[in-house]
Amino acid sequence: MEVHVESTGALTRSLHVTVPAAEFEKEVGDQLKQIAHRARIPGFRPGHAPMTVVRQRYGASAHADALSGLLQKTYPDALKQAGVEPASAPRIEIESEPPEKPFGYVAHFDVLPEVKLDKLDTLEVDRPQVEVTDADIDKLIANLRKQRREWVAVERAAATGDQVNLDFEGKLDGEAFAGGKGEKVDAELGAGRFIADLETAIVGHKAGDVFTADVKFPDDYQAKELAGKAAQFDVTLNSVKQEKLPEVDAEFLKTHGVDEAAGEAGLRAKCKTALEAERDKAVRMRVKEGVMEKLMAAHPIELPPSRVEHEIGHLREEMVERMGLNRYGNNKLTPEKSAEMLPANLFEGRARERVALSLLLSEFVSSRELKVDEARVEKLLDGIAASYEDQEQLRQYYHSNEQLMSNLRGAALEDQAVEALLALGTVHDKPMSMDELMNPQPKAPA
Repeated sequence: MEVHVESTGALTRSLHVTVPAAEFEKEVGDQLKQIAHRARIPGFRPGHAPMTVVRQRYGASAHADALSGLLQKTYPDALKQAGVEPASAPRIEIESEPPEKPFGYVAHFDVLPEVKLDKLDTLEVDRPQVEVTDADIDKLIANLRKQRREWVAVERAAATGDQVNLDFEGKLDGEAFAGGKGEKVDAELGAGRFIADLETAIVGHKAGDVFTADVKFPDDYQAKELAGKAAQFDVTLNSVKQEKLPEVDAEFLKTHGVDEAAGEAGLRAKCKTALEAERDKAVRMRVKEGVMEKLMAAHPIELPPSRVEHEIGHLREEMVERMGLNRYGNNKLTPEKSAEMLPANLFEGRARERVALSLLLSEFVSSRELKVDEARVEKLLDGIAASYEDQEQLRQYYHSNEQLMSNLRGAALEDQAVEALLALGTVHDKPMSMDELMNPQPKAPA
């Protein structure tokens, strides 16, 4: 067998393989013998037909089976002979076939990049230092009260924060436009449901008022035919309501699992515990993201195109499920339709990050000989089970599902890798507020 490798790109290879005709003919003969044992040919008992008759009737089938069989047999040996390790499934092209020529094929595939982790000691990561304050607890309790608020009708003029009910119809140059009409619509002023100009116009009016509001659509308005245009909205204000928050009384405490005897102090203690748990989780995630970002920045690598393409498909599938697009009419959304609705460019950046991190972490775990800490896996499972009533049943379900346990082990090993990377680099403690931790400012584009 003749083998040679052609580099067709930074990480793309073409493996050319030529199998001697004699070996191919032997494979065809083996296929015909198998067929002869089971074939039912008129005039002959099963397994007793002459090989010339078998070849005449089944030669084409044996030829195709020989091609497939030799591919499966020779491809692994050809890789070993060439000293290459594919990073993807091959795309096979048949170059030549007997009897005119020897059996020749080309396998096109990607290979993994060389990964050198030689700047691990340069990694610098910020670790948030956050104290849960009384103001943070006050804010959480206010949010809990807001979740159980009621709306009470008032006779005064509408103000920001009120809930209004209105009928409206928008017009451009005196003509109504599609989507510009609504009846008995509820909206909280200041929540951003309506265009800012319309909300501003509603403020100061009472229930029963009928008025016209001049509105300019934002230049980046989602309906392109309306973007940047001036319109008039005829408005009838049906009602104005203000919010009424519940008191922090025995009923409110009971709703949130606090004993009446513990009072508001008990609620505050519970809120503080919840905020600290939320903080700890957010800090771990922020540090982890920081480590990954710095690891990629310090060690840029070439990425196998097939890996990126595969990851794009995976991200697309995730979005299809998240958006509930897995049903298209009465049929399941096809990959082709998914790709049409959600083009690759939407996911390429994230896909490249995922592939790069996977390769870098794989090399780090391998070079450091890190092994999964099963105790850490169980701790992760405990965290998942904590939110379920029957925790033991959930644990049993996970342990009976190899895929779920594999995912948990992967997460545990990744956490171990992050800790090991932090130990090699430099960590800077950075004081910040709870709000800064939970609502980070978006990074400026590079």
